[in-house]
Amino acid sequence: MIHLAFINPNSTEAMTDNIVAAARAALPAARITGATNTDGPPAIQGAADGEAAIAGLLARIPKARAGGAQAIVIACFDDTGLAEAQGIADCPVLGIGQSAYLMAATLGVRFSVVTSTAASVPVIAGNIRAQGFGGRCASVRACGLPVLEIDAGGAAVCARLAEEIALARDRDGAATVVLGCAGMAALAPELTARTGMRLIDGVAAAAHLARAAVDFTAREGG
Repeated sequence: MIHLAFINPNSTEAMTDNIVAAARAALPAARITGATNTDGPPAIQGAADGEAAIAGLLARIPKARAGGAQAIVIACFDDTGLAEAQGIADCPVLGIGQSAYLMAATLGVRFSVVTSTAASVPVIAGNIRAQGFGGRCASVRACGLPVLEIDAGGAAVCARLAEEIALARDRDGAATVVLGCAGMAALAPELTARTGMRLIDGVAAAAHLARAAVDFTAREGG
């Protein structure tokens, strides 16, 4: 059975639990484990929080490998420390933001991102440009809700996110919307039902792409 490790760069263990549950739902045939960066900030909302999380995140990569993980997923939509993690790991390392953009590109659609607070928008927009997806991105929208409030869920959170998703479709011309926060993963079914939109959850996308990466490297002897 393939083993994927999802590392949460923030220190909120309840969020790690929700991420792992969403990944297991997306890929039930895999063994999926989670790790929490207890040395990081409680939530990552902007560049400063991301920088503060990188050292602790990197320290957990050898532990994940020692535990048998065949691929590692950075479970923050900002792709916190992704390049640094890829530089030290001896296995595939993916970010949930990166995976969501790749999935949108594979589907051949123009996408928008709906994320948490305005502080995250420059980081996400920069990642989209740097990873070569700028031509497919219609917009990056902030719903104005903090990460941990999104992760807690509830009717009011879903209503606010659904409103922003609809704006991305109606005003920005997005054919699909990427859920730009790991805390939105558990809300994807409800948000799909509310909006009728095809949504891309980075946690699920990363699970499927990580499995493909492991299969590919095994077949190619890498």
